[in-house]
Amino acid sequence: MKKLTEAPTIHETATVTDCTLGKWTEVQAHVSMREVAFGDYSYIVKHGNAVWATIGKFCSIAEGARINPGNHATWRAAQHHFTYRAAQFDLGDDDEAFFQWRKDHWVTIGHDVWIGHGVTVLPGVRIGDGAVIGAGAVVSRDVEPYTIMGGVPSREIKRRFSEAQGAALQRIAWWDWSHDELRAALPDIRALPIEAFIEKYHRI
Repeated sequence: MKKLTEAPTIHETATVTDCTLGKWTEVQAHVSMREVAFGDYSYIVKHGNAVWATIGKFCSIAEGARINPGNHATWRAAQHHFTYRAAQFDLGDDDEAFFQWRKDHWVTIGHDVWIGHGVTVLPGVRIGDGAVIGAGAVVSRDVEPYTIMGGVPSREIKRRFSEAQGAALQRIAWWDWSHDELRAALPDIRALPIEAFIEKYHRI
């Protein structure tokens, strides 16, 4: 049985550059991450890719997901990356302003978000707490909390919970609980209907 620890678990084939990884996190095989803040308990499955993103706690990122793939300069006469990676081709200096433009389109993903197999989250998108992104979706616009999205481009399929229930869960913010508090509440998380869970924990 695989056991994680408070220290991040990073597979030997993964590439993690200039990232901040929280407690109990896991980065699986052949994942590439650069300049990502990765919240406690989150994991990213093999062959995933994430760049210039803030990813909340308890996020589940399935195989082959791409978060913030780079845009090309479609407004230029040539969109090939020789125009901004010129040094690779002995054509001059790299275009640092272009790379800053890319970085300015940061992706922000909330807590307890499930991103399915092969999902692409495009630059600049914000995904709210508790959202679900169905397998193969291309997310090109912001996603409201506790909504289920799917398709290309993605669209709302339904809500996981009502707006009031979602807002209550955000106030409860169980993702900020301590490890011991999570352990104590686990039976309720598993068994209680959502309204009963909110009723029990909204005063805490």
